[in-house]
Amino acid sequence: MVKTTKKTVALEDLKKETSVVEETQTTEEKPVAAVRAPKKDKLGRSQSVGKKKDAVARVIIKPGKGKIMVNGRTVADYFPRPVLQMIINQPFVITNREGEFDVTCTIRGGGLSGQAYALRHGISRCLDLFEPELHSALKKAGFLTRDSRVVERKKPGLSKARKRFQFSKR
Repeated sequence: MVKTTKKTVALEDLKKETSVVEETQTTEEKPVAAVRAPKKDKLGRSQSVGKKKDAVARVIIKPGKGKIMVNGRTVADYFPRPVLQMIINQPFVITNREGEFDVTCTIRGGGLSGQAYALRHGISRCLDLFEPELHSALKKAGFLTRDSRVVERKKPGLSKARKRFQFSKR
């Protein structure tokens, strides 16, 4: 048989012990989410890929004067419509980084509109890698989310994806 000895502890001693435990729990700081480290190469650049429909944009950003080159041409030459140029500059406007980065990119596939959105997606991802503290602003604006909508396939027996041939009763 094992003998157990019971200690009688005064109520005041228990209160003191619990108050000490509560004080240590409240004074400890809760861990804050760690901020990611910037991802840059040896030359101080960040690169990423942006996509929209069939368009794929490979984007490289580096600190500079705000020059944007698309497939070896200026952004004004490649995207003549002001609306498309505005779409491309949205990540810089939202993060207050206009004119601070040079952008070089190659775009393949899709039309001009899809390419502009792919470039915006790629620039946003590059900015997120270059300065991780911009993540919340870019995420809130929806620039980091890839728009996964693509063209619906053509079904057999139809003229397009959903369009049918004209019905003739006789």
